[in-house]
Amino acid sequence: MRILVALLCLGIYAATPLDLHTQLAVAVGTFVLAILVGRGKGELSRLALVAISIAATARYLWWRFSTTLADQWSLDAVLGAVLLAAELYSCAMLVLAYVQSIAPLARKPVALPGDVSRWPSVDVFIPTYNEPLEVVRVTVLAARALDWPADKLRVHLLDDGRRAQFRAFAAEAGVGYIVRPDNRHAKAGNLNHALERTNGEFVAIFDCDHVPARSFLQVTMGLLVRDPELALVQTPHHFYSPDPFSRNLRTGPSVPAESELFYGVIQRGLDTWNASFFCGSCAVLRRSALAEVGGIATDTVTEDAHTALRLHRRGWRTAYLGIPQAAGLETETLAAHVGQRIRWARGMAQIFRRDNPLLGRGLTLSQRLCYCGAILHFFSGIPRLVFLVAPVAYLVFGRHVFNALPLTALAYGLPHLIHSTACNVRLHGRYRHSFWSEVYESCLAWYTAIPTTIALFAPKKGRFNVTAKGGRIEAPRFDARIATPAILLALVNLAAIAAGAWRLRLGAADVDSLAINVAWALHNLIVLFAAIAVACERPQLRAVHRTPVRVAAMLRLADGKTIRGHTVDLGREGASVSFVVKPQVVRRERVWLSLFAFGEERALPATIVARANKSLRVQFGDLALDEEAHLVRAIFSRADAWIGWDAHLRPDRPLRTFASIARVGFAGVGRAMSLTVRPQRRRPRLATQVRSEA
Repeated sequence: MRILVALLCLGIYAATPLDLHTQLAVAVGTFVLAILVGRGKGELSRLALVAISIAATARYLWWRFSTTLADQWSLDAVLGAVLLAAELYSCAMLVLAYVQSIAPLARKPVALPGDVSRWPSVDVFIPTYNEPLEVVRVTVLAARALDWPADKLRVHLLDDGRRAQFRAFAAEAGVGYIVRPDNRHAKAGNLNHALERTNGEFVAIFDCDHVPARSFLQVTMGLLVRDPELALVQTPHHFYSPDPFSRNLRTGPSVPAESELFYGVIQRGLDTWNASFFCGSCAVLRRSALAEVGGIATDTVTEDAHTALRLHRRGWRTAYLGIPQAAGLETETLAAHVGQRIRWARGMAQIFRRDNPLLGRGLTLSQRLCYCGAILHFFSGIPRLVFLVAPVAYLVFGRHVFNALPLTALAYGLPHLIHSTACNVRLHGRYRHSFWSEVYESCLAWYTAIPTTIALFAPKKGRFNVTAKGGRIEAPRFDARIATPAILLALVNLAAIAAGAWRLRLGAADVDSLAINVAWALHNLIVLFAAIAVACERPQLRAVHRTPVRVAAMLRLADGKTIRGHTVDLGREGASVSFVVKPQVVRRERVWLSLFAFGEERALPATIVARANKSLRVQFGDLALDEEAHLVRAIFSRADAWIGWDAHLRPDRPLRTFASIARVGFAGVGRAMSLTVRPQRRRPRLATQVRSEA
């Protein structure tokens, strides 16, 4: 009844006709109301801001349908309908995003039974295909160190590459090694084959570059033991290397990475509606639940989300625990990032086509809406392209895609835009700053528009592809190929602005309409410049990333002297160490560096590569397996290794954010031109191909 009353009030507000001056007064009144309501910090204040935003959007759409559509067939009418369709998509996604994130659930770990004998058995799966052993062995050694009874924990390396070197390592590390005769259904088939050959009550899955903390099972398993109807506990995908946006634009750590909105806000919001889904890694699943749905889904290339959908249809519950308990590698280049997102977009379109959450049994209304929002997010390519070229219609060709006076369009349109921006600032907080979604979508729009359209009509097309990670970029370069769509769109908007200026000089354009469209094109240009700037690849000279880690250390020199200190950062190949006194050493001197972790000291052979005052940088020598395992535990296994990962994120200031996007965009275009003119010294190469299902 309350919902019906609310919808009735919304309809009355949206459909009430007002003259221009009254509409402007109403718009100002909603701004004042939002400012007053926004001062509150509680749930009621958040709900009120969402209600105001939805009301402004509803009124805008009513005005668009009732006033701005052409009465007769014409080219203007066709162009206006295309723009209106893109707006309808955006407004639908806005409402679905509110459903997903309006009430995020902050779960806490549940204690395990005091009697260890009641703890269930767990199989740990680490699937691999063509990754080098140097990447995989770190995850295996960390999984081997998980804090769980030894007789109830079995680690398995699932090698779809069927490599003798991997078999030998698995035997040396004392973990299981599972292969199959073919690679049918890629990762999903690999996992299903392993399910048939193991019998643990639960299954923990890690991509081969996602290194678990020692406490992973202690943190996650309590929820599963307490609730027999819980099928899945998913944890965040934390990344200890920067994504292409953060690295190439040098915006980190003040600007949230592209993935942080999903793991910081959306998954928590989905969890409120029992709609959090499997993300392919860093998760524990109940074997009996997987058996009921036929194992990991193989019908789409996003097997993780599809598996969660099938579990929800069967009445199983899922949980999202927003405590990072594993860390992995981000994509190194924009090209790799785009390739990964293409697969995600294709897979979600396949789900929409083959197992549409709006249809079929087993889901609640809230679950259907949540899945629909997650899937339709990947259909943003075509609407984004429409918004990026829309000003051209008037500035170049004089076509009116809005059948309305410019001031009237502002009176109805600005409340919708401003309230939605302000509401997203409140809901997304530090995890996604304003306008950055436009940059991300502009980088991907052309590349995702085609695969999603194809998948709608031919859902069986497309295959699982791997994502380049963990590589080295030896010299800066501008990837003009991946930036070509953004470059062309930027040139189109520049040409439109020039055409608008020419039409103004000739007196062939309405000044108000011209000003609105030029402002729109300038906005597009700033976003596209930032998208172009991301394609300026900065050097990545280390194939192995260093992680800020502070653990007690001791330097032992050849003469037996020792110096106490602590690490500043650690990696599999070396470390930076600070000491209490200045070490008397020379470059290339061989030393021993002891690391103290988990109550154990282990001295590792090392060579001095640089020194500065009381600090040294060392490179580790060849390590025995137990020495390497100790190093891995020191870097990755601490329970608090990734706690506080979001402490550096700053509150969003929309105008300041837009100015910063403009700054990095213009600087990036200049850098792209410089890199294009300057002769290339060495081409970058990726040393590692790592499968990722982030």
